[in-house]
Amino acid sequence: MPDLAPVYSLLGMLPFDCLQLRFMQQALLALLLLTPLAAILGVHVVNCRMAFFSDAVGHSAFAGVALGLLFGLDPLLTMLLFGLMVGLSIMTMQQQHRLSADTAIGIIFSAVVALGLAVISQAEGAARDMQRFLLGDVLTINEHEIWILFALFVLGLIFQYVAYNRLLLISLNPVMAHTQGIRVRLWQYLFAALLSLVVMFAVRSVGVLLVTALLIVPAAAARNLTTSAGGLFWWALIVGLSSAITGLLLSAQAWLGTSSGATIILTACCWFAISLLWSARQNSRC
Repeated sequence: MPDLAPVYSLLGMLPFDCLQLRFMQQALLALLLLTPLAAILGVHVVNCRMAFFSDAVGHSAFAGVALGLLFGLDPLLTMLLFGLMVGLSIMTMQQQHRLSADTAIGIIFSAVVALGLAVISQAEGAARDMQRFLLGDVLTINEHEIWILFALFVLGLIFQYVAYNRLLLISLNPVMAHTQGIRVRLWQYLFAALLSLVVMFAVRSVGVLLVTALLIVPAAAARNLTTSAGGLFWWALIVGLSSAITGLLLSAQAWLGTSSGATIILTACCWFAISLLWSARQNSRC
């Protein structure tokens, strides 16, 4: 793999003492790749009311990591593959069976959590290893994972360029989208697959408990700040990136010393609170 030292040197030039540390540089680079994807996909998650979907996929990390530990495989690989399988399974149940979306998601959500707990109970020492996925720790991301994130980032950019408007129309009216020649099911499956992979990496960064917030809070704030489709895209991107960078830097300060994942989400929630005030002010003028 190409050497990332020039990138780290560039990040180290920023006027923050904490960014002189290599693990902080790796964490910042990972967040610069992950949070734009999560924020933009979050727009579609909010529009399609898929927050519970992302939560179910996030919790499948338990089972994916546990299976990797049980069979001696790379936990990251098994987590990604299992999360992808769960996401596509949920979409298949919604499309091909007479079940409401929340029912299909609830069934699979329960199954994957139960499977994860069952495997953990059988694997000695697995519970200790699972804690980093429960709480998340972006500071432990390595270069191998960063390169996977980079590939996912490029894939996500291509997908958004091609699919953004199509997914917006599908979220508004699937029937109309179909009449316009859009292959609704194909795009829904592709979106579910990409979302599942992004959610798995988000679990690695902020943990299972906060993964849904990383997707929906920037998108929800963007909805309060603008009413245009293009504005949703750019505002979600701004909120997601600024929250990640600010949260990471704040968490590294000696006077705070909080978890990086939790600080990132709290920063995004501050953005959301500001957006609520802005929205209320705009509505009062009408």
